[in-house]
Formats: sequence, C-alpha cells, structure tokens
Amino acid sequence: MEDRYSLQAQANSWMITSSAPFFQGLPETAVESALIHLVTRTHPANQVILLENDWGGSVYFILDGWVKIRTYNLEGKEVTLNILGKGELFGEMAALDEVPRSTDVITLAPTVIGSMPAQDFVNLLQIEPLAGVRLAQLMARRLRQVNRRLRLRESDSQSRVADTLVFLAEGQGKKGQTGTEIPNLPHRELSSLSGLARETVTRVLTRLEKKGLIKRDQDTICIPDLSALERMII
Repeated sequence: MEDRYSLQAQANSWMITSSAPFFQGLPETAVESALIHLVTRTHPANQVILLENDWGGSVYFILDGWVKIRTYNLEGKEVTLNILGKGELFGEMAALDEVPRSTDVITLAPTVIGSMPAQDFVNLLQIEPLAGVRLAQLMARRLRQVNRRLRLRESDSQSRVADTLVFLAEGQGKKGQTGTEIPNLPHRELSSLSGLARETVTRVLTRLEKKGLIKRDQDTICIPDLSALERMII
C-alpha cells in the first residue's frame, strides 16, 4: 500500500512540477508530500469550477487549458478580472484567510485542473520558505497588473485593447517563431477585460491587425513585437 501511494505521489510531482512554475526549485520530497492528495480532473469548456461565496477547501493548479476569473458589478454586469492558463494557480486566497470565495472561476476551453487540499498547501508554505516567496511574487504581479488596468480605464479604446493583449501576453504568452502567441479569446471576454463594448474591441483588433501589430488565426493571436504594441498604450 505504501509503495502504491509513493508511486502516485511521484507521478503527481512530475506532472505538476512540469506544468506549474510555483513548484519548480522546491525540494522533491516536500513537493511529493504536498501533492500526495492531489486530484486531477478534466473539465469541458464553460464549466463552473468555483462560485463566489463558496467556502474554500482546495487550491487549484491549471495543468492544461485556461479559465476566467469573474465577478459582477453593482449593476449586475459580468466583469472578467483575469484569464489564467497552464501553470497558474487559483483559490489560494480562500485557503489562506479561511473566508468564502470572492469570485467565480469558469473554464474557457477543455481544461485539466489539479486540486490540492487547502491544508496541504498551507503546510507547504509553512515548511518551505521558497514556496512563500513564490506565492508573494505571484500576488504582487497580479496586483501590479490590476493597478495598471485601473489606471488605463480613462484611456482611449486602442490603448485599453492593446493593454489587455499585453496583459494576456504577460500571463499566458508563449514564444513562437513569429512572436508572442496568446489564446484568441472570444471578443466578449476581451470586452469584459478591457471594459469596452464588444463592437469596439472588434474594430480595434482589426485596426491593430492592419498595422501589423497582431496576427490572428482561429486559435491564437500572435504579437510579432510586444514592445511595439506596448508603445500603443498612452
């Protein structure tokens, strides 16, 4: 029985450390111990993983696919706060402060998610200082991104769409042969992220494509020169 659990822990360790930067560099024995109760599931697109005000019993790691983090404003309009993809984690806040979830989490594509009991996550933070540093860096990066997006709320539509694409590139961008590639999300998601009407987002994307700042196909948006796109943000 112990050998079976040991092999399962090693398999979980390899699978998640190859996908989630959070674990890379941590002692192998500590990672295996933390992941002993990890459960992986595959979810279809548009499936709710977490609901706002649910109590948090797990921390989640995205092994493939991507999800959106959403809430609603006072008028009841959906607001997309973030898009997370492979290697990212969510649900850590509820695990740390033991309060209900503050947002919904919904898959945007077929997605593989590993769930870790919250107590196992907290134990890892307590025994491995590097894990705490990694978590602090993650939260600082997300806070900087939110602050930048808030500052741009009064900017023109081109700046806001360009910033949304840069935001996605920073979180989900992958280096390809012709530039940085990000998921070609539905325009309604880009609309919610940028705070613009969907029709406005469509017009701006067409304008950016004509200028050669982005290239689109069915699944991806390629940004040939990320710094050139950043210069469009004023």
